[in-house]
Amino acid sequence: MKVTVDQETCIGCGLCAQVAPDVYEMQGDKAVVAGGEVAEDKAEEAQNGSDQCPVAAISIS
Repeated sequence: MKVTVDQETCIGCGLCAQVAPDVYEMQGDKAVVAGGEVAEDKAEEAQNGSDQCPVAAISIS
């Protein structure tokens, strides 16, 4: 699965990293995908983090 955080849209609120720390982490004032790849067994956690993003900066495919 591919998870992407749009760095231009991200406002750095950190909600995704709080809700799904195995998938997202903060680097400076922006969220990124932890480890670069997301395993299929983390799909629900990835979606939960994405759902918390107030500016819809996270896409999952």
